[in-house]
Amino acid sequence: MKLLHIDASALGAYSVSRGLTAAIVAEFSRNHPGLEVTYRDLHTAPLGHWALPAGENDPAAAESDKVMDEFLAADVIVIGAPMYNFSISSSLKAWIDRIAVAGKTFRYTAAGPEGLAVGKRVIVASSRGGIYAPGTPAASMDFQEPYLRAVLGFLGITDVEFVRAEGVSRGDEQKTAAIGNAVAGIGGLLRKAA
Repeated sequence: MKLLHIDASALGAYSVSRGLTAAIVAEFSRNHPGLEVTYRDLHTAPLGHWALPAGENDPAAAESDKVMDEFLAADVIVIGAPMYNFSISSSLKAWIDRIAVAGKTFRYTAAGPEGLAVGKRVIVASSRGGIYAPGTPAASMDFQEPYLRAVLGFLGITDVEFVRAEGVSRGDEQKTAAIGNAVAGIGGLLRKAA
């Protein structure tokens, strides 16, 4: 089994989403001997914003190919997705722009678009300063989870799960409880897969 581990938080050691992705990957490693993990930190090694490569020898084209190869090879993708201004970080968006490529991960047919990245499992570790869960007053401002579900679904990935730590900016007690609840749910993700 191959797992692709993506982090996109700018907060380094203070990042909640990085802590959650590390816990998810550690749990997968414990339960799947021989797991191959590829790690990409989109903050410390950011991808440039998408542009057409200048030519075959363009370093940007080679990096885009590497990003695509990592994605296509992975059975499981663990994405750290902190909510920034109601959506995802620009570094995560730049990564998505490299994997959402016509002819590679989706195609247009007479019947409409068809995702080509079927059979993959994605677990998103989501951290949010506020509370945006369905049914809450701020739910309509959540452009993070619906966007990720939509773009991954467009690529053909229907097995998408979220591990959420919400309200982490509402004081230490709320932050500790939110992280604890998120971590407690990680084992259940693996039991579901068994």
